[in-house]
Amino acid sequence: MNTSVTITKKTSMLKLVPVMLCFFAMGFVDLVGTASNFVQKDLGLTDSQAGLFPSLVFFWFLIFAVPTGMLMNRIGRKKTVLVSLVITALSLMLPLFGENYWLMLASFSLLGIGNALMQTSLNPLVSNLISSDRLASTLTFGQFVKAIASFLAPIICAWGATTLMPTFGMNWRILFLIYAAISLLSIAILGATPIEEERPDKASGVKECLKLLANPFVLICFIGIMCHVGIDVGTNLIAPKIIMERLSLPLEEAGFATSLYFIFRTAGCLSGSLILRYVKPKAFFAVSILMMVASMAILFYANTLTTIYVGIALVGFGNSNVFPIIFSQAITAMPNEKNEVSGLMIMGLFGGTVFPLAMGYASDAAGQAGAVAVMAAGVAYLLYYTLKIKTIK
Repeated sequence: MNTSVTITKKTSMLKLVPVMLCFFAMGFVDLVGTASNFVQKDLGLTDSQAGLFPSLVFFWFLIFAVPTGMLMNRIGRKKTVLVSLVITALSLMLPLFGENYWLMLASFSLLGIGNALMQTSLNPLVSNLISSDRLASTLTFGQFVKAIASFLAPIICAWGATTLMPTFGMNWRILFLIYAAISLLSIAILGATPIEEERPDKASGVKECLKLLANPFVLICFIGIMCHVGIDVGTNLIAPKIIMERLSLPLEEAGFATSLYFIFRTAGCLSGSLILRYVKPKAFFAVSILMMVASMAILFYANTLTTIYVGIALVGFGNSNVFPIIFSQAITAMPNEKNEVSGLMIMGLFGGTVFPLAMGYASDAAGQAGAVAVMAAGVAYLLYYTLKIKTIK
């Protein structure tokens, strides 16, 4: 009996390897910010033209998340992940055949669509390999793997632009070649990995999926995801601006604040994947949100570089584990509708569009303190959500 259990556990762990490679591919979407700057420079685009690239990502989450949940009901989670990887690989290949505004627009659009499908299907696929009590920690580790791809994107772009360009003429687009190759590798490895999935009892439509929001717990989870992503995008947006406004530093120096945020967000994902194996999600979530409460207070009043950095570090570390905990709570609460609930939760990533818009208006009226106040409202909601977290058995 013990030997059989051991073999089963080893098999599941081996199947997690291709899944984690898919999490790495999920991080390719974060190259949009870095690549947009290079595209803007090469094509001489205005800020509004270049700004359309990252905006497309969150738009496609709104459109495709729920239909992807329905697609999973018909073809399964693994096949849906494979479809997402094919779309991602295609999006990364397009810039290798030329460089113009419409081609790059198509590339980033496909990248957003592929990522919407991937985030919706990959997270519930993990639930077929991991027990419910380990799901949050495993999804957190997946977010850590995803963050590695996000970290590498600007490094590879800079390497291509400075080192490869003089010798090979490849420039920053080497990033697309490398990530396209990894996408194809992910397709091959995941496709060859057998994964047993529970089949849904019935097919569902958009109306049936959206009806799940009538469930009070699913609704508060959905709003929680919106707040998490809004705070994430919002911090990236205003971290350098706070330093520029209060310390009068140039963007070149203030820009390190964004890197600092990613450093602590990545560290939080790695440590969270370990801590959640031994600590209940509710306790860990509460500590994470209290860090974010402290960060909002600091960012609202801080006027020295050190204290601002502390505030950014706290929100980065605290917000790093919010998504996997809320997501695992949502799909565990409705185990018979995992695909539909996953689609709803990923649709909540649209909060990355809503929060920055509100923060922009608030900062026009009251400076960056106004933008921090908008994020603080999201943190206050997550503090309320802490009281609603259920014990996963």
